[in-house]
Amino acid sequence: VRTVAVTAGYICPEPRREFFAAMDAANVDLKGCTERFYRNLCGAELAPVLETLEYVKRETRTWLEITTLLIPGENDSDAELDAMTQWIASRLGPDVPLHFSAFHPDWKMTDVEATPAATLTRARDIALRAGLRYVYTGNVRDIDGGTTYCAGCRKPLIVRDWHAILDYAVTPDGRCSHCATPVPGRFGQFEGQTGRRRVPVRVNMARA
Repeated sequence: VRTVAVTAGYICPEPRREFFAAMDAANVDLKGCTERFYRNLCGAELAPVLETLEYVKRETRTWLEITTLLIPGENDSDAELDAMTQWIASRLGPDVPLHFSAFHPDWKMTDVEATPAATLTRARDIALRAGLRYVYTGNVRDIDGGTTYCAGCRKPLIVRDWHAILDYAVTPDGRCSHCATPVPGRFGQFEGQTGRRRVPVRVNMARA
């Protein structure tokens, strides 16, 4: 049984060590890249989250991925996205997968519009220009934004359509089946396609 955490990463050093020692993979929500955003919208601070990201990447064997929910007018400017993705590339490396998810009005933020698909595409383009190799869009139907491409030959490796995996070209030892370039992630044998229902097959436990 593999253990996977979905976490805000807002945690003190002592419990952080104990927590991530038991995790095979983690998806950390980097909610924004400014103190203003964390203070005003989250009632928290940015620095501890950045510290957690660096700790997981450098000090553990936990597979790390990041998700950022893009909220119109709050954390989706070109300048903030460029600063965030440059920080990820320089401090965590180009192979940490980054997911940009669409915001939908709910609860205390019903007065904010949903994130346009074009915003997610723009964010993904900024991240790719910053040097990140595995950048995805979420909460929208976007085959290109959901597909993993080989960093070597640029051919599609894992083609996703919403919850379905349409094509899979990663070898069990984690290489591109076209050019043998290593693909960062956790992989196993995969056969067939998956849809909305969970299928008990061994598949990569991370999206990269």
